[in-house]
Amino acid sequence: MSGANILFILTGSIAGYKACEAISQLVQHGHRVRPVATASAQRFVGLATLEGLTGEPVRTDLFAPGAALEHIELTRWADLVIVCPATANTLNRLAAGLADDLPGALFLAHDRRKPFLVAPAMNPAMWVHPATVAAVKRLSDWGVEFLPVGSGRTACGEWGEGRLAEPFGIVAAIEARLARPQRRLRVLVTSGATAEPIDGVRVLTNRSTGRTGAGIAAHFFRAGHEVVLLRASNSAAPDAPCRVEEFGSFAELDAALGHLLQSEAFDVVIHAAAVGDFGIESVVVMGVEQPVNGTKLDSSALPTLRLRPQPKLVDGLRARSGNRALQIVAFKLTQGAPAAVARRAVTDLLAHAGADLVVHNDLAARTGWETFPADIYRRDGGLAAHCATRAEIGPALEVLVSAMPTPETISTPHCHAALS
Repeated sequence: MSGANILFILTGSIAGYKACEAISQLVQHGHRVRPVATASAQRFVGLATLEGLTGEPVRTDLFAPGAALEHIELTRWADLVIVCPATANTLNRLAAGLADDLPGALFLAHDRRKPFLVAPAMNPAMWVHPATVAAVKRLSDWGVEFLPVGSGRTACGEWGEGRLAEPFGIVAAIEARLARPQRRLRVLVTSGATAEPIDGVRVLTNRSTGRTGAGIAAHFFRAGHEVVLLRASNSAAPDAPCRVEEFGSFAELDAALGHLLQSEAFDVVIHAAAVGDFGIESVVVMGVEQPVNGTKLDSSALPTLRLRPQPKLVDGLRARSGNRALQIVAFKLTQGAPAAVARRAVTDLLAHAGADLVVHNDLAARTGWETFPADIYRRDGGLAAHCATRAEIGPALEVLVSAMPTPETISTPHCHAALS
């Protein structure tokens, strides 16, 4: 991606320091950034800082001498506009269509064929106030794209949602929106381990970290695709601000997949979640069956777990989506398996899942967190790609699914994983 023209509008928030770091990264990546700062923004970030970071004069006044038409010129120059940080006041003013200051005039003069991004930053109570909620909905309906807010401690000392996204996430969102893949895909990625409750606190699970799925989701997002990551609640988070949904148990993952596949149109499902092979039929203590998800079992009592096999979710993905052209990428994990045994496992998965691609890795080949080799196989069983590290899987899959024929001529792949 070559350098782009980015119009960066700062409004008055203590989170302005994060915006400065994002601007610095954008300039380092070769983008041309022109800053706009409201009067309130200037109370937090000096004009010299913004000019030093961008090499551009800071635009501050709609009525500056010689700048009467600058709100038109700037919007025509920009490939993308972002308001960051965007306060509650700013969101409500934009939603009201007010144009008596530079940000408002820039918004109304914006070429709506180009991306307009907003990165909110405010107190948690202000973020959930009905006025702000209504403003966000109205702006979204007009085509404005919102970066996810963070959750945690805010500058005022309160906890909740409303924190400005981190600089790396702001930059990733901008560059993802500027990316122009030949074919923009809607991708659903699953990751992490299911956890089956034994009692109120204990679960039956596996060692999956979800790092592979999170990395794949982040790559597709940065490459300009629309991504939903459906991840286990305790698994790795993506280092890109893609949309995230969470699950815990097999039943929760099953329900979430059903809802997403039926309510949204995806081109690709990359099913990298480590779905447990067994569910808990019952928990028996001293001959008495105990309720699952109930109170914590007495640690002095030795429970007996009766297990049941779980169905293979990957087998029903295409049928549940209603999109017979859905591409399915499945994952197969083995541990110290001979080559012939591993290939047979891959062949079986390709057959019963109807997968277009299968990513196979073996735990015995992993030598570090990121050094986890994988082979990607086509539907006909041929080797499509070898990935020496975890980080190479996302780019390889993007190349493979993007090169496949359009949905009118062939079905699209899904991904399924056992332990990633």
